[in-house]
Amino acid sequence: MSALHDLAAAVGLPRDWEDAAGTAQQVSDAVLATVLARLDFPAASSAEIAESRDRLAQESDGALVTADVGRPIRLPDSIAAAARGELLLEDGTRRTVSITSSLAGPMLAPIDQPGYHRLDLGARVIELAVAPARCFGIADAVGPRRIWGPAVQIPGLRDDRGTAFGDFGTLADSARAFAAGGADAVAISPVHALFPADPGRFSPYAPSSREFLNVLLGDPALAGVAAGAEASPDLIDWEHAIPQRIQLLRRAYAMRSDSVREQVAAYRAVAGDALERHARFDALHAHFRAETGAHGWQGWPTAYQNPDSAEVARFAGEQADEVDFHVFLQWLARHSLEAAQRSAVDAGMGIGLIADLAVGMDAGGSHGWSRRDELLAGLSIGAPPDLLGPSGQNWGITGFSPHALRRTGFAPFIATLRAALESAGGIRIDHALGLRRLWVVPEGATSAEGAYLTMPMQDLFRLLALESHRARAVVIGEDLGTVPEGFRPAMDARGILGMRVLWFERDAAGSFLPARDWSADAVAMTGTHDLSTIAGWWTERDIDWNWQIERAAPTADEADDRAHRTEERAALWRACTAAGTAEGSPPAIDNPAPAVDAAVAFVGATPCTLALVPMEDIVGLVEQPNLPGTVDEHPNWRRRMPDTTEALLARTPVARRIERLNTERSQ
Repeated sequence: MSALHDLAAAVGLPRDWEDAAGTAQQVSDAVLATVLARLDFPAASSAEIAESRDRLAQESDGALVTADVGRPIRLPDSIAAAARGELLLEDGTRRTVSITSSLAGPMLAPIDQPGYHRLDLGARVIELAVAPARCFGIADAVGPRRIWGPAVQIPGLRDDRGTAFGDFGTLADSARAFAAGGADAVAISPVHALFPADPGRFSPYAPSSREFLNVLLGDPALAGVAAGAEASPDLIDWEHAIPQRIQLLRRAYAMRSDSVREQVAAYRAVAGDALERHARFDALHAHFRAETGAHGWQGWPTAYQNPDSAEVARFAGEQADEVDFHVFLQWLARHSLEAAQRSAVDAGMGIGLIADLAVGMDAGGSHGWSRRDELLAGLSIGAPPDLLGPSGQNWGITGFSPHALRRTGFAPFIATLRAALESAGGIRIDHALGLRRLWVVPEGATSAEGAYLTMPMQDLFRLLALESHRARAVVIGEDLGTVPEGFRPAMDARGILGMRVLWFERDAAGSFLPARDWSADAVAMTGTHDLSTIAGWWTERDIDWNWQIERAAPTADEADDRAHRTEERAALWRACTAAGTAEGSPPAIDNPAPAVDAAVAFVGATPCTLALVPMEDIVGLVEQPNLPGTVDEHPNWRRRMPDTTEALLARTPVARRIERLNTERSQ
């Protein structure tokens, strides 16, 4: 089967890989053949393998060449050496250039100006993306300061309006409050477009499209409609809250002023066809969900599954007002998010909002309907079996095909980055390991029956660096999990800040790493939305949940878990004492506040240029926003803050915690 293995390797599917325990693993031939078929490289016979190899060779050149500023540029092999052409730089400058020959292949002399340029060779034009050496950094934004900010779940925020969930207006208020407290950034949960007609799909990490926004978060006040008088429970009742918000937004649409109409028209003209298709999708999704209960476009009548069909065009004409409504919603969401970023910066933040880019999207959503050839059709992204997940993970989402990215000149990746950075001063790349490789699982298979798919990491890193400078935005990469060898050094070289989370920063013996030994070129964090809060960890609330919903490992013992946590509490207190953020004996298990104070200050004392502290830890809450691996067993993405942000930050224990954090950051 060497022909199969050779094809798989050429496509980017390595047969051999190493698991989290360092044990060598091998993908079966059956899995390789299945994944290859889903990538449109059939391999069921020698003839199919040969045909797939030919097709792979034909698309190898790609539509965009990425390069580094000041370094020779490797051109496609099909370019003849000694050819002459004209280089058109992005600023309009023109240069006559020659192609030289080298052992590596045809080369173009270095370009000293970052940007998107064009090489015209007469019979052929090559697009070039020349990247700066590193991403835009913290020092570029704020100078040689160590800064901090909260990480917030937008729907969980409260303000004086008493809404059913927080929106971009709430975010703007919260940003001003945190800026007054000394924060330079606010890391936000993903704000990608969801499915407004389906109240059950509220997870921010399974979006319909990452190029458009969650319209439920738009601030109706910016369209002249007050958003108050809604139920405001401690747990968000999405089933009722979403239809109520849509009704409010319809009222805002009906009452839009001439000024708003002009702004929407201008936005629509710039956003172009991509916006039209997304608005049509949302209108169609609402129509067919009400008519047949269809979950995604795959459940629509066949004619409507093609965005270019006559039936879709006819629907858009007959339902023009409904399509217009969804265009208005996108304008309002973008207008509201921009206002939140302005509020953050105008209040004194050096960075402002840090957007969260989810790793993938729902295959049945807007992107999958309108541009499905860009995605991994028939494949889901997940994780292989490891110590934390012996059965592996299937996240039920899809992502970009590396072959489609090269074929399209990385246009969807660039558009996705720009959408995230348009109203932010930074971006967090969810599962940044996916820039190097993705664990892909065929639909209908178990998570263990997957394979790693290699992504064009150097191209993606260059585009990240280029777009971050164009947007003057910092880049954070979530580098947690089974990290490929050499990935973190590659991130460091590009100025992509890794994440250093308190619970995982240990030495070889398992002790908490001293604060002074944390990496400076990274983001220090007490936790993430998927992990226990400090108070929850100290009081063993996470252990309670694991045993309450039978989430603990089959071989685990509850008494052993709690005994081990007793040792861990002592170890954390010792680390905080050594860092000077704690003193005396550890507090009791039912008194987590001193531990929260010490741990937050500990993270602040690290040399990391940026510290991001979940709002739950700033306030000292016990419960966490999300419990991975659960659906209905835990109230994921439903928890709200106990008061408005301004009121919470004024509470004496919280104010003291922030004051200590500011002190540690300034030393």
